[in-house]
Amino acid sequence: MALLDVRKAGDPVLKEVCKPVEKIDKNLKKLLDDMADTMYENDGVGIAAPQVGVDIRAIVIDCQDDHGLIELINPVITFREGSEVDTEGCLSVPNIFGEVERAARVKVEFLNRRGKKQHLTATGLLARCIQHECDHLEGQLFIDIAQSIHRGKDD
Repeated sequence: MALLDVRKAGDPVLKEVCKPVEKIDKNLKKLLDDMADTMYENDGVGIAAPQVGVDIRAIVIDCQDDHGLIELINPVITFREGSEVDTEGCLSVPNIFGEVERAARVKVEFLNRRGKKQHLTATGLLARCIQHECDHLEGQLFIDIAQSIHRGKDD
């Protein structure tokens, strides 16, 4: 496992629409493992491949809930319902937070690391994370859609 460099706002890879994963192989599985290590090391709850400089449609999420670590390859949100506004942050936009409106409930379809199609219905923080990370795959940061933005308190 290795820690990867997290790309910061302004890096062109964060504005790219990512390519679908064509093949699930050992290199992709290592990337997913390294993304998870990088997310945990940086106290994140999700990270998308472009945040570590790779323009493919892959995400890892761990909201510290019953789902544990979730790996989503080629995720597609197939259903959105309701609306909630809450505060978001991002490893690629350090110490900046914003109020973002998201669907309250989503369904997402994706492949797992074995190439098996999966479906997941999510609410709460997990739904927010899925939407936030899927935005990364479309070249969008939360600061692009936030209703308001503020700086965090310096440690």
